[in-house]
Amino acid sequence: MKVLLLKDPKDKDSGPDPYTEELGSYNLEATLIPVLSFEFTSLDSLFEKLSHPECYGGLVFTSPRALEAIKICLKEKSKKEVEEIGLVPQGEMAGNAEKLAEYICSREKPNSSALLFPCGALKREVLPTMLREKGIPLESLTVYQTAQHPDLQESLSSYFSQQGIPASIVFFSPSGVKFCLQHIQKLSGDLINQVKFAAIGPSTAKALRDAGVAVSCTAGSPTAQDLAAAIHTALQPPNCSL
Repeated sequence: MKVLLLKDPKDKDSGPDPYTEELGSYNLEATLIPVLSFEFTSLDSLFEKLSHPECYGGLVFTSPRALEAIKICLKEKSKKEVEEIGLVPQGEMAGNAEKLAEYICSREKPNSSALLFPCGALKREVLPTMLREKGIPLESLTVYQTAQHPDLQESLSSYFSQQGIPASIVFFSPSGVKFCLQHIQKLSGDLINQVKFAAIGPSTAKALRDAGVAVSCTAGSPTAQDLAAAIHTALQPPNCSL
């Protein structure tokens, strides 16, 4: 069976994409289609803040793009080229903004040094709101803008014309729902009810439900293993013993 993953492929230099590999272990044929494009902004401001680490109690990341913005900023601005930042992550298994906020609140004291939060223009307000309610200062800085990938419509049309209707379609962000869903509904036509829609996490699942789509499964955590297992279970025939 075929699975359509609405995400960027992993960098070829980093080896095979883990999502396609994991789905392949269940004999599912996965195809990746990039959905989003990003424009980095405010790198001068970001570098200025990074130049004064004594002002902050830590960094908060909720997307790979924010980390990429810091890498780009340091490579462009610092005298010595920085290949890897070398940060030691904490709370990486939180899985969503609510759980990450709870983790931060369990470790940070009210009125301590502010946490720096490089983020996208479309960030949700869950994390800032929860930290503010606990008196934990957070300084947000928009470092990238999100837009639809310029080749998205053409890529979707090509996939559906060549591969047909996939057994499952996986969304990886609320933005992906915004940019893709109407095209997919049009391309699928009356056969859309055959598709099992999957989400990488609760925020994406909510975006799908808000758009009137039934979500067949949501990954227990945002990992290739959990997503593949959830899709495998959702694709089983009724009353099938696993």
